[in-house]
Amino acid sequence: MPDTKRRDFITLLGGAAAAWPLAARAQQPRMPVIGFLNLQSADALTHAVTAFRQGLNETGYVEGRNVAIEYRWADGQGDQLPLLAAELVQRQVAVIAATGGDPTVLAVKRATTTIPTVFTIGGDPVALGLVRSLNRPAGNVTGITQMAVLLDPKRLEVLHELMPGVAVVAVLRNPNNSNAETQVSALEAAARTIGMELRFVTANSEGEINTAFAALAELHIGALMVASDPFFNGRRSQIVALATRLAVPAIFHQREFALDGGLMSYGTSVTDMYRLAATYTGRILNGEKPADLPIQQSTKVELVINLKTAKALGLTFPITLLGRADEVIE
Repeated sequence: MPDTKRRDFITLLGGAAAAWPLAARAQQPRMPVIGFLNLQSADALTHAVTAFRQGLNETGYVEGRNVAIEYRWADGQGDQLPLLAAELVQRQVAVIAATGGDPTVLAVKRATTTIPTVFTIGGDPVALGLVRSLNRPAGNVTGITQMAVLLDPKRLEVLHELMPGVAVVAVLRNPNNSNAETQVSALEAAARTIGMELRFVTANSEGEINTAFAALAELHIGALMVASDPFFNGRRSQIVALATRLAVPAIFHQREFALDGGLMSYGTSVTDMYRLAATYTGRILNGEKPADLPIQQSTKVELVINLKTAKALGLTFPITLLGRADEVIE
C-alpha cells in the first residue's frame, strides 16, 4: 500500500476509534434529577435527608449513582419559596419533592402544573386544594400527610397526664397556619373535656416569637404547648431556648424539639414521612403517575421524653408516661 493511502487509512481508523466512546456516551440514559425543596435549613434536617435517601434506595435509586438531587433550602424564609420553586421548574427536574409543610407545596403548585410533585404536609391536602381526593389525587401532585393538627388535642392530654393540677396552659400557634381555625377549635374542645383553660399567643416571625414568650412570662401559666406548624419547625432552636428560659413544662409536636432540649414531644415521625415521600418519588421515576398514587398518611407516632430537662425543672414523670415513651433522653 502506498504511503499516502496508508496514512489516510490510519487517520480514518483513528478517527473512528475516537468516535466510538462518544457514541457510547450518547447512548447512555440521562441521569434523572430530583428537585428537593424545603422551608427549613439543611443543618436542621440532616436526619430527614438521610431518611429521604433511604426511601430512594428502597426503589432502586442511589444519589450520585443513578439519580441526582438538586437541593433548595429557604432557611426559614417563606418568601423565598416561590423563587426557589421557579428555579427547579426552570431546571426541568424530573420530580419535585416539596417537603416541610404547606407553604412549600403551595409554592410549587403555583410554579408548575406539569412536573410530578410529591409533598410532605401536616394537614388535609383536599382542604388545601392540592388534590381532588385522597384515593385519586388527579393532576401532577401526590404525597404524604401527617394530619398533625389531629394530634394537637392529644398533646394537651399528655401534658395533663404529666401535670394534672395545672389549670392554665398557654398555646403558641401560627395565625397563618392553613389549619388555624380547626386547630383552635379542636384544642378548645379538648381543654374543656379535661378542665384546662387555654391562653393563646401567636407568632409568624422570629421577632413575634420573642414577643410571644415575653407575653407568656406575664401570664403566670402552668405549662406550654407549641402547636404544630412548619414555621415553628424552622425556629426550633429559638423556641426551645425561650421555653427553657420560661422554666415551665412544655410539649412539642416533633421529636427534634426534645432532642434539642425540650421537655417532651408527641407527634408523628419526621423521618418516616420523608422516607415515604422518597418511595413515591422513586416510583414516579420508575414510570408511575402521581394521579394514580393515593395520598399516604404517616401513622408512626412517637412520645419522646427528655429526663435531663425534667430534672432541671424539678419534675418527675409518672411511670405510666415513661412506660409509653418511644425514647427517653437521659
